[in-house]
Amino acid sequence: MQGNLQDLLDGRLPKLSKGQKKIAEYILEHYDKAAFMTASKLGGIVGVSESTVVRFASELGFEGYPEMQKALKEFTSHKLTSVQRMNVMNDRLGDEDVLEGILNFDIDQIRKTLEETDREQFNQAVNALVGAKRIYVIGARSAAVLARFLVFYFNIMFDNVKIIHTTSTSEMFEQILNIGKGDVMIGISFPRYSRHTVQAFEFAREKGAKAIAITDSETSPLARQADCMLLAHSDMASFADSLVAPMSLINALIAAVGKQRREYVSGNLEQLENIWDKYNVFTRS
Repeated sequence: MQGNLQDLLDGRLPKLSKGQKKIAEYILEHYDKAAFMTASKLGGIVGVSESTVVRFASELGFEGYPEMQKALKEFTSHKLTSVQRMNVMNDRLGDEDVLEGILNFDIDQIRKTLEETDREQFNQAVNALVGAKRIYVIGARSAAVLARFLVFYFNIMFDNVKIIHTTSTSEMFEQILNIGKGDVMIGISFPRYSRHTVQAFEFAREKGAKAIAITDSETSPLARQADCMLLAHSDMASFADSLVAPMSLINALIAAVGKQRREYVSGNLEQLENIWDKYNVFTRS
């Protein structure tokens, strides 16, 4: 949401109708639940009509309720504790089959990511990586899984890739001390955003490196420092982060870079196949 949620609602309260004030008060007290309600459900709980909720969104400066809900979700994702996320999951799923509900949710996240990905930004990121002197990749907490996956395949494509470990602040900065012009840093972070990742990203930009953000929103703290921004939906399906859409986007990035470095990658894969055979790396059926 543009600006601070509290300030925005407080600033508008005197101009709101009695029904709209009820909506504002409910959102301020129960933002974790309100963010995932339809206009009809929110109106029903507060005791106003659906049309009043829609007018409330317009009064706040949004084009409609979906835009307000999106902004509220972005605000909410930065704030919720793990316990609150668990409660949101239980409320959203209700009596629905968990397997079907979560898988359909993830399918929807991939579809939205495909529809909203900026192709120009994606191509710029690919070109920056192909021309990079060195590539640094950082992702903390659950995003560390995405960072390791990306580096696993980039190590086949490049000989200049380094994953940044974030066990301590001093160790992290020691690993990126010599980053500079001609280098690229990929920062991967989703709510709740890791302070270490944001700090490393800012440091890389200060040193003149190009910064590629893989994150969820233009309001992400990585967005302010990014030369290229790749957005993937990572809405809350449960207290566990939904990383399906970010992983799919990273798969596409790996494939696009591999396509541009086809000959180099093919040569490396041929050597690796010989090594894997020689040392029985994989089981044989």
